[in-house]
Formats: sequence, structure tokens, C-alpha cells
Amino acid sequence: MTQVIWIVLAVLVTFSVGYLGYSKYLARFLELDNDNETPAHKYEDGQEYVPSKKPVLLGHHYSSIAGGAPIVGPITAGAVWGWVPALLWIAIGNPLMGSVHDFVSLSGSLRHEGKSIGYIIGEYIGEGGKNMLLWFAFLTIILVVAVFALVVAIVFDAFPQVTTASFVYIALALLLGVYLYQLNGPFIPGTVVFVTLVFAGVYAGIQYPFALFPAVGDASYPAGTLVLADVLNLGSGQWIPGSSATAMNPNRAAWVPIIMVYAGIASALPVWVLLQPRDYLSSFLLYAGVGGALLAVIVGTIFGTAATESGSLVIADSMGAFNGFWGVEGAGLAPLFPLLFITIACGTISGFHSLVSSGTTAKQLNKETDARLIGYGGMLGEGLLAAVALSTLAVAGFADPAGGIGAALPNFATGGGIIFTSLFIPESFGAPFMALVLVSFLLTSTDTAVRLGRYMMEEIVGLEAGQTASGFNVGGGIRSTLGEIGRGRYTNPLVQAIPAYLMVISGEWLTLWALFGGANQLLAALALLTATIWLANWDDSKQLYSTGVPMAIMTTITILGLAWLAFYSNLYQNIIQGGAADTAALISSGVQMVLALVLIGLALALVKKGYDNISTVRGRAGGAAVEPSDD
Repeated sequence: MTQVIWIVLAVLVTFSVGYLGYSKYLARFLELDNDNETPAHKYEDGQEYVPSKKPVLLGHHYSSIAGGAPIVGPITAGAVWGWVPALLWIAIGNPLMGSVHDFVSLSGSLRHEGKSIGYIIGEYIGEGGKNMLLWFAFLTIILVVAVFALVVAIVFDAFPQVTTASFVYIALALLLGVYLYQLNGPFIPGTVVFVTLVFAGVYAGIQYPFALFPAVGDASYPAGTLVLADVLNLGSGQWIPGSSATAMNPNRAAWVPIIMVYAGIASALPVWVLLQPRDYLSSFLLYAGVGGALLAVIVGTIFGTAATESGSLVIADSMGAFNGFWGVEGAGLAPLFPLLFITIACGTISGFHSLVSSGTTAKQLNKETDARLIGYGGMLGEGLLAAVALSTLAVAGFADPAGGIGAALPNFATGGGIIFTSLFIPESFGAPFMALVLVSFLLTSTDTAVRLGRYMMEEIVGLEAGQTASGFNVGGGIRSTLGEIGRGRYTNPLVQAIPAYLMVISGEWLTLWALFGGANQLLAALALLTATIWLANWDDSKQLYSTGVPMAIMTTITILGLAWLAFYSNLYQNIIQGGAADTAALISSGVQMVLALVLIGLALALVKKGYDNISTVRGRAGGAAVEPSDD
């Protein structure tokens, strides 16, 4: 029997080598120097540019990047191809690619006044390249909204207890915002009270579970679950679009639009109302969930205190070490290369992090050398979260391959509950708590993504500094109207949610998640391209292998993966062969196919522009920087 602790130890070893060795080299290579004035000091304004203590900024940065993806991705990949290939990609790819990506994105922004990667690439390849990157990021965010709404719906369906707990959690975040910003309540006592109430919310969820529609087939809800459809005589819910699709049922299909509406509202509210207090409360869930699980694995391994037959935490027999190149039966035709890599997604490398590292975290960095811990170390922390997620699946096992990924996702909570028994915490409490950890991260990522999408669209369509747009001023011609809607605080969420919903209603989870992972990791490749262009223009003596090699690898993997999804999974299987079960699934497949091809086209155009710039720079005599182009 293989102990689960080996998954954690393997990651700890490679991560330690990466941080103690490779990140030190990168810090010298990037010439980080505390004598240089950071943008936080140079432009300090008390709002965006704020020098922050290293531990404080690390916590903020980690909470921002550690969303639901490093949990969902490893669980999905582990269920399909086995825990060994998933572990290898996390343990090796993270320190050599993902952490490098975050580190150089943050460092590059430091040297460009705290600007975003879109601004940086525009400096060297022109305004056209900047807009292409912004469009790419915006389309990626639509995928974020789609997949995270679906995952939250799956978890709500599997654990009605966490549905109630999530409503309590959101209500507490709203109250905390009022308490801190309107009533000016004392910070530490407020923290103690509200964090305690969050954990009490888990108990409330256990006592009063909540669902929208009755369970389907052999599935069942906990005793005492309040089913809204029964109260309002809404029937079984088969009339809801997408309710009969793969990985969907009426309860899940009903939650998806509700979650998207929530994300749109949350993104439009002032940050102090919900986002800031909720992120603060989320950090305690993060520490308790990840830190507690790691401690429980160690304690359970050493003392054998887990509530299992052997008393120890071992990898379940139903959890395959390697399920073959085409994956487990029930997941569809899924080649390990390239789909494993884009399925793991944020557990190894994430383009979304470049949006956080550059232009956001860079504005708060107190010293240049802090970038090593926050950029490189923060991504290693996310990899550790991925290892915990893989461990929960390994403990819980995956006894029903035919159930697909919808059956695997809830195992994060189930496995987490088993792991926490090592600390004498009942599984009946530990499992809903871990489900709340997952959902809280997913909700955070979803509404943050919608807000970022609006910011990007504002840059694309143009909005003067200090101006705001409601989205309802529709006069002045078609172009003006579309621009107003696209950048509007209240209408831009619709621009993101409508295509996201059209993709979700098919319920084709594996395809949709892989599409998101491919887009997100292709964005990471473009961020590495941006870093490579910057280094090439900075100094002729700078080697380009540390960023160029990961960029080339990720570009190849992601373009092949997106092409497979577009032409085989969607065009051939779903459209030509009729795999799409209904009109909704057919529309979803068409949207996914078009989106994948557009992303490939944008990426190839940017790579071509970047290659031309690097060739020009490295072909010139001397070391003077090349002038930004005007195209």
C-alpha cells in the first residue's frame, strides 16, 4: 500500500530545490536590487501604489492566485490518467515553468512602472500586439466564468450542506464590509467574531442542507435537505436547459445561471462591499484547509490516527497510478499528451497569475528582492495546494469511472474529510468544510475574473481615466453603443456570462475544462513571450532559455490541445458524428470550437510579432534597446 504522504514529500523536495537553487539564480539574473526604487515607492498614492510588508503582500498575492483551479485541475487529471503522471507534472513543471512565469511577470512589471503584461508587450511590438493580448485574456476570462460556475454547481449538488454554508459565508462577508468600512469597528475583535461565524456556518449547513431540485437517479441528499422545487411545486426540473446533458442534472443546471448572476453583481459592487471582506475571510479558509490537511497527512502517517481500517492514509485501490495514454474508461477519448498538461492547469502554470503579478502585486512590492518569495514562492504554494487536492482524491478513490468527472470532483471534500479524521475531526464536519474551501475559492475566482474582464474591455474599447460607464448609454451609433455596453459596469458581465452559459449548458465537463486550461496556459506562454521580448531588448547578454524554453513548450502543448478540442472533440465527435445530444449541446460545441480557433489565431499572431522583434534585436549591433513599433 502506497502512503499518501509520498505525494506531499515528492512535491516538497522538488519545490525546495527549485526555491533554494533556481530562484536564487533567477534573482541574480534579473538583477534584483534593493537600492532600486520600486513603483510602490515611486508612485505611492495610498490606493493602488502602496508599499507592503513582505508577509502581508505574500498572503494577499497567494489568496489572489490560489483559486479553485489548482484543486479542480489535479483532481480531474488524476481521475483520468492516474495520480503518478499528475504528480510528475506538478512536481517538475511548477518550479521550472509556473514559478518562473510568475517571478518574471512580477519582475518585468517592476521594471515597467508596475504596468500589466499587455502594456509591456505593447512597448516592444506595438499597440496592435497589446490589443491582441488583451482580447486573448478577455476570452480566457469567459472560460473562467463558464467552468467555475459549473464546478460550483457540481459541488452544491453533491454537498447541499455547503450550499447553506456558502450563503452564510457571503452574508458574513457583506456584514464584515459594513462593520469595517461603515461602522469603523475594531479590526482584531471583528476578525475573531466573523471567522468564528464562518466555521459556525459550516455547522449550520450540516444541520440545514439546501437544494433547488430533487436528486436524480441513485443520488440522494442528506436527511432533512430542504428542496425548493418541492416547496414551490416546480417539478423535477427536467425543463431547465442542459439538465439532461453529461455531468449535469436539474439541480446543477439551475445553479449555473444563479452563480453567474451572483458573479456579475459582485463584480459591479464597490470592492469594500463584498470582494475585500470576502477575500479576507477566504484567507482563513485557505490556511485552515491547506495547512490543516498537510498537518493531518503528517499526523495520520506517523501516528496512524485516521478513521480508516489501517489507521493510516493510503492511496485507495480504485485510484490508478497510471490509467494509460488514453485515460480511464468513461472520460472519453483523452490522449495524455497534450491534454494532461492543460487539464492540470493552474497547479503547474497559470496565465491568470501574470495578470495578478504584473500591474497589481507589482504596485505593492516594498523591495525588489521581495519578488523572489512572492512571485516564485507564491506559485510553489499554489503547487502545494494542487498536491493536497491530488491527495484528497487518492484517499477517497475513484470507484465509478463511468460517472465521469462530475463524480470525481466531490472527492476533494470526501477525501479531505477522511484526511481530517487524523486530527480527530469528524468526517461529517471535515467533508462539508473542505467543500466550502473549494467553493469559496471558486466564487472568489469567478467574480474577480468578471471584474478583470471589465477592466480589460475598458482598455480595448477605450475609457478615459477617471470615467465610469454604466453600459446603458446606448446612443451615438452602433460602434458607440457596443463600446458602452462592452465597458459598462452593469452590462459587461452579460457580455461574459452569455457565451459562458452557452458553453456550460452542454455539460461536457472534460472538454470545457480542457478548453479553459488550454487558453489559460496559452496565456501563460504569451506572458513568457512578453518576458523573453523584454529580456532580449534589455541586454544582448541576457540568456533567453529560462523563459524561452518554457514558452516554446507551453505554446506547442496548448495549441495542439486546443486544436484537438476544436477539431476532434467538438467538430468531429459532437457536430459531425452527432455526439451533441440536443440543440443546447450543439450550440455549446460550436461556441467552444470557434473560441479555441480564435485563441490559436491570436496566439500565433503574437508569437510571430514577438519572434520578429527578438530577431531584430538580437540581429542588431550593440546593446541599445529597440524603439517600440507603431503598428
